[in-house]
Amino acid sequence: MLTYLKKEKVLTISLVLAVASMFLVKPDAGYKEYIDWRVLALLFGLMLIVKGFQGIGLFDLLIRKAFSGVKNVRRLAQLLTAVCFFSSMLITNDVALITFVPFGLIALSLCGQEKRAIPIVVLETIAANLGSMATPVGNPQNLYLFSASGMPLAGFFASVLPVAFISFVLLMLASLLIPAEPIQMKLEEKKDALNKLEMGVYSVLFIVNLLVVFRVIHFLPALLLTIAGVLAVRKPRLLLQADYALLLTFVGFFVFVGNLGRVELIREWISSVLLGREILVSALFSQVISNVPAAILLSGFTDNFSGLLIGANIGGLGTIIASMASLISYKLYAAQPGADKTKYMLVFTLYNAIGLVLLLGLCVLAKMG
Repeated sequence: MLTYLKKEKVLTISLVLAVASMFLVKPDAGYKEYIDWRVLALLFGLMLIVKGFQGIGLFDLLIRKAFSGVKNVRRLAQLLTAVCFFSSMLITNDVALITFVPFGLIALSLCGQEKRAIPIVVLETIAANLGSMATPVGNPQNLYLFSASGMPLAGFFASVLPVAFISFVLLMLASLLIPAEPIQMKLEEKKDALNKLEMGVYSVLFIVNLLVVFRVIHFLPALLLTIAGVLAVRKPRLLLQADYALLLTFVGFFVFVGNLGRVELIREWISSVLLGREILVSALFSQVISNVPAAILLSGFTDNFSGLLIGANIGGLGTIIASMASLISYKLYAAQPGADKTKYMLVFTLYNAIGLVLLLGLCVLAKMG
């Protein structure tokens, strides 16, 4: 157990924080309200589906079709970054990363550029976190703040689109750090076609889970259908391939944040520091408790929802827990053979810190929010 916890450092941190917070708020019936079962169910379902798509070779086929003409690794990085940025607007940052980080890792492997995996995965992660700010359905904090504030759609877009545009420009500039080294995909001919039955089942399940994202259907029947679909195509092993450590990490942070919100002294302190500093405070709070709970926690202390919206989204940059979606990329990269986790954390922190400072600075200068 100790060896496992040492390996899963982020999980260990979340569990330590959760247990420590229990000394502030003793376990009671209120704990059941902490866990966002919808998020966990969606993550679990998408993990299974993405593993299924990988198993039948879908990502490999897509890479052959879409990326075979890419001539250098910088262009590959730009395409992957742009895909994560724009797709996250509709399918959320979590789903974009679950879908396209494996895609990118496979692409790099095919062209022999595994050494570029760390900066490219980091750029993909930042792109998904920032691109998702552009729509109400892009991420959980947007959905919550958009609903709680009652702001008109035009007001929402007026708040976030300028920041999203600047973010994309900065991401494209950051991609210039990737050398324009010529590449050639090692695309071996494959005669085996995709399994049509599995492809059809996984596609339907993917759409069903997207309907959960858009809150068209409830997560529970979608989860049951996903599990049934996996079993129907006789792939029970996929159930063993889900990243249960990541799911437990989310649970740990849910408990920690839930307990903090129930301590009156902490709540009073939040109220005193928030007024007039919504962008800065929500961004800083996100570094410690993640941007989704930060948005929920702070929304009860201000009417400046535009400031919270901008701050919580920018606050997704920074620490590895500032946006829970960042944990997904870390776990996906860390699972690769020869992964350098220490170097990943250093590059991730550097890129995110620069982005956080730049965007916060620009917002302060523009007096946004």
